[in-house]
Amino acid sequence: MPEEPSLSEGERAELERLRAEVAELQERDGAAPGRRAPRRRWRAIVATVLIVVACVLAPLALVAVWTNNQVSDTDRYVATVSPLADDPAIQNAIADQITAELFKYIDVEGITDTAVDALASQGLNPQRADQLRALVAPIADGVESFTRSQVGKVVQSDAFADAWVQANRAAHAELVKALTGEGGGAVTIENDTVSLNLAAFIQTVKEQLTAAGFDLAARIPEVQASFPLFRSAEITKVRSTFHLLDNLATWLPITVLFLLAIGVYVAKDHRRTLVGAGLGLTAGMVVLALALALGRSAYLDAVPASVLPHDAAAVLFDTIVRFLRTGLRTVAVLGLVVAAGAFLSGGSVTAVRSRQAIVGALAWLRGGAERAGLRTGPVGAWVYAHKRALRIAAVAAAGLALVFWTRPTGKVVVLLAVLLLVVLAIVEFLGRPPAERSAASATHT
Repeated sequence: MPEEPSLSEGERAELERLRAEVAELQERDGAAPGRRAPRRRWRAIVATVLIVVACVLAPLALVAVWTNNQVSDTDRYVATVSPLADDPAIQNAIADQITAELFKYIDVEGITDTAVDALASQGLNPQRADQLRALVAPIADGVESFTRSQVGKVVQSDAFADAWVQANRAAHAELVKALTGEGGGAVTIENDTVSLNLAAFIQTVKEQLTAAGFDLAARIPEVQASFPLFRSAEITKVRSTFHLLDNLATWLPITVLFLLAIGVYVAKDHRRTLVGAGLGLTAGMVVLALALALGRSAYLDAVPASVLPHDAAAVLFDTIVRFLRTGLRTVAVLGLVVAAGAFLSGGSVTAVRSRQAIVGALAWLRGGAERAGLRTGPVGAWVYAHKRALRIAAVAAAGLALVFWTRPTGKVVVLLAVLLLVVLAIVEFLGRPPAERSAASATHT
């Protein structure tokens, strides 16, 4: 069959690919149609079931991995809770709680009344004594305000932030015990509440107050106050869920990837199935995001303002789950990138025209460069001869970079996708067809 001289190299290649696909489809449809139709239906059903199951399990797999990381990786846990020490809402909540706890053991009004009575017994004018007693409440308020100010300075200091990190690092093992039901240590579960013990912080505040001249702080005994992290009336179910997710964290992600791979392989139309798989993963992450939003609302409703202020509770929840949100965004973006790549590599009119436009633009740029005297020479011939292998290598390299990237984000996925497109464009730009080389040589001579 003679080649159409009006077609460009990219259009000719696309035409040949479409002819090959049509011939393959005709051959399949012509060979034993009675047996092929049921087989194709069977493959479609199996592929659909596998893809759907994988997309349903994907959010659970992500939550399982996140839960396992928070428990098994101390550095990950510390990185999660460290920002809480610098958040104003958390600082105010802790400072208010520590101040209230301290004044359970300091009766300023009683001490002031006792002092006035002692002065009166020493001959102080009764009128003066009454005037001093009228100042008891303002004095108590002033002392409490001074103490709150000093506690606030301690909580906002770098020393407190360091102590917060160290305390949470030491408490990580106790957190595991609390979630497994063993209890004890710096993190406890009691009365349906998960709490962080503040005894070490209160001791630090007592030392700071004493050093600032507030000698009454030295009278405060050892205090076992706690800061609530999570409150739930069904803490037993929370523990059970933790056990389940911790056990699923290892093999569930592998199962999801395996189901996706088998589903795409079994499907008759691999590209269309890959598009569906990518969109399904994104849909699963959207569902997980909605579940997190509902969980956040339920958590805020479950924590009374008297236990933890609303703004502090919101910051606490958002900080704890921020890596989970990062993970779901990453998977959602990855699903969209895979779906877009599979769609644009298919045979639809939009995909074909998009590829033709890109190839035509690169051919125009290459022609302009050659007219300017910039020729690829043997390199262009080699790239054109190995174009398919170079494309596969580029895609494989991008995939490996994503797999081995430590905690990738959605931005990383987009960056790798853009770099992959740039590499593919460079390959297309450098690859010079033999017909173009012959024509260029004839023109040059």
